[in-house]
Parts: sequence; structure tokens; C-alpha cells
Amino acid sequence: MDPIVAKSKLQSLASRIGFDECRVAPAERARHADEFLDWVAQGKAGDMGWLERNIDRRCDPREVLPGARSVVCLALNYYPGDQEPNPNYRIARYSWNDDYHDIIEDKLKDLDLAMQEMGGTQRYYTDTGPVLERDFASASGLGWNGKSTVQIHTRLGTWFFLAELITTLQLEPDSPQNDHCGKCTACMTACPTNAIPRPHFVDAPRCISYLTIEHKGSIPLKLRPLIGDRLYGCDDCLDACPWNRFAKTSHDLRFHARKEVFQHALRDFLALSEEDFRHLFRKSPIKRLKRSRFLRNVCVVLGNTGTGEDLPALQIACQDPDPLIAEHARWATAEIEKRSRC
Repeated sequence: MDPIVAKSKLQSLASRIGFDECRVAPAERARHADEFLDWVAQGKAGDMGWLERNIDRRCDPREVLPGARSVVCLALNYYPGDQEPNPNYRIARYSWNDDYHDIIEDKLKDLDLAMQEMGGTQRYYTDTGPVLERDFASASGLGWNGKSTVQIHTRLGTWFFLAELITTLQLEPDSPQNDHCGKCTACMTACPTNAIPRPHFVDAPRCISYLTIEHKGSIPLKLRPLIGDRLYGCDDCLDACPWNRFAKTSHDLRFHARKEVFQHALRDFLALSEEDFRHLFRKSPIKRLKRSRFLRNVCVVLGNTGTGEDLPALQIACQDPDPLIAEHARWATAEIEKRSRC
């Protein structure tokens, strides 16, 4: 099939199944592969060991799929709106409801089938495979990479997921878009832990999203107060972007806040058993934290924002068989007691 016709057919299908944009980049070595390799060598991946595996595959999609010619880059708006569902704690907007991996994968399967009918062989991912996806999104003109390393789109702001299909089909590539950040450093200034010390560089072990999601162990004492009321992830660098003035609320209700999660008071989470936790977060990306790390986060937020009313629940958590929970509960108890004496 003619590369122009094939791309037009694919873009039409992508729009019909709910993607907000579909563009194409050539399958070649990622533009910032060397910078990525240096970042990993500096140990900035922290506990994210998968980033240190399959380095060659991650830098060049032709290592993932021999014969690959194109990378189809897709955007899906997830913005659930500005209204925080609970005033006492914050959860990153992308995880307010269903797991985006499950939602997007179904759409990618449909695209894959259509591309197979065109004669292509594909590998598809949404934050799940060895692809430097933001490099290819930028190469395709699907927004540009901001100074916080978050992808920015003129219509969607920062509130969208990326997905891609590596394919053997020859598709007409799109042109890159200019970087429209200019002199703005709002995202860098907004970071509570100074995890973006210079443009396009994230010190992951200092990032609140990393600490509350990817980090497996005890959260460093000096960083706990900086987490504030952020229970899971952090949207501060995304919120700060001026391009969000054009963002529209997603029409997909599966990205809007799930009431049964946000109706809980923070201390209520401490009473969750393993089974309770799995049930409450059964379709949420939060489920991958498991109870241990989630309650660790609960204790940190209570340590920063809690009152004497939270102490009975924390004192029970101090006796939790899981040492990670017990240690953070003791810290939170001490922090609340310290504030009550002031």
C-alpha cells in the first residue's frame, strides 16, 4: 500500500477508536539515546532496574522488531478536570480511576489488526516496552519534550498518554514540531524536591512520583516532609505548564475520579487488609504498589498533615507485621506529636 494512503487510513481508524492524535516517525536510533545512556550510567534510574536492561533495544526500535520502518505515535487525553476529589490528599490525575494500560492496550490491538491486514508486523506498547517513546513522539511532531521531560501538546497540554506501534510498514513520516517552551521554567520551579535541576534532566531518586510509586524501600527522611499531601505520584510540574490553558476534560469517564477511593479519609486506608487493598484498587494503576508501599505513603502524608485524631490508627499501624509500614507509622506518630507540642 502507498505510504501516504496507508497512514491516512491508519489515522482515520485511530481517531474512530478514541485516540486524540496519530503521527508517524521513522524507525531509527532515538535522538537522545546517548543522553539516556549517560543518565542510566549516573544511577539516576534508581530502583527502575528495567531501564538498565535491553539498552540497545530501548535506543533503537529496529532492535525490537527487525525490519521496522516506522513508529506510529499516539496520544490519548486523560485530563479528568481541576477539581481535587479529596481535599486531604492528592493522587496523580492519571490514576484517579482505571489503569490506562488496560484501556489503551485494547485500542492498540484494534490498530494492530488493521495494520496486519495492510501487510505489517507490529510491536505495540504504552509505557510497557523498551522504547524511548518521547523521542519518537517528538520526532513525529506529536508535541515536544518539555524541560521537565514531560511531553507537551498544543491542544492537550501535559495531560495525555503516549502509545506507539513499531511496524514494518513504510508509512509517510510527519515533521517534528518546534519546541514552544521558550524561556519558561515554570515546571522546574514548581518541583517540590528540586528533582529537575536543569532542563531536560530529572534526578529520579528525588522525584515524588518516583519515591511514592517506583521506590521499593524506606523513603529518605530528608525527603518525607517535601512529599506533603501527595499520596501517589505528583502533578506539580504538569500543573505548572502554561500550555494547559488549552486542555479539555477527557470524554472517557474511565479516567474520571473513582468515588469509592476518594471517599476514604486518609487514616481509613491504614485499616485495609491485603484483600481490602486488592478489592479497592482492583482496576487502578495503584494496585501495583501493593498494600505495603501504599500504606508507607499514607503514613508519610499523615506525618506531614495529620492531627491527634489520626494517632490511634497510626499506633495500630506501628505494630503492623510489615516493617516498612511500621517504620513509617512510627515516624508519622512522632511528627504529629511534635507538632502538638508546639
